[in-house]
Amino acid sequence: MTNYTLGALPLNEEQAEELLERYVANPSQLMHARAVRAVMRYFATKYEEDIDYWSQVGLLHDIDYELHPEEHLEHTDAILRGAGYDDDFINAILSHGWGLCKVDVEPVHKMEKVLYAADELTGLITASVYMRPDRSVLNIETKSIKKKFKNKKFAAGVDREVILQGTKMLEIELDELIGEVILAMRTAADELGLEGEPA
Repeated sequence: MTNYTLGALPLNEEQAEELLERYVANPSQLMHARAVRAVMRYFATKYEEDIDYWSQVGLLHDIDYELHPEEHLEHTDAILRGAGYDDDFINAILSHGWGLCKVDVEPVHKMEKVLYAADELTGLITASVYMRPDRSVLNIETKSIKKKFKNKKFAAGVDREVILQGTKMLEIELDELIGEVILAMRTAADELGLEGEPA
């Protein structure tokens, strides 16, 4: 199903984690990277794609953001190429900044479209979970996220237009995307600290 040949990954998952932590220290940023990784792994499984490859694309997608928030993705190429990643891998990551960042790579392949569509949505779901008394992604439902999506004042930093553009790219409805991303984040609820407070 892949539209292009995925090259061999230069790092295993543990080494990719170490690379991420070399450039990212903020706990929220690390959690976001792992949330997006969970989503990419989920969709790779769904589409019968290379789970490890999609996983690392998700994990490393914001690797330069903490150090260069005003120049996001402008330093990604140098960091990842220095670690041995190839053009396809780097371009996949750069594509999530399409229309948003100076580095402008359009998402073309399924993997890139999933990353583009899900990136902002993980932030909205996480913020919504934090507002719940149980602080659990295991219990949150699509309708709750949809309500928060419509309230532009809630998690105002989340770009709703990017999410909607992502649904068009993937040719799915917003409710379906939200539901799938919730399911994906549930697979990593413990790692993300979103399994809920003890009773």
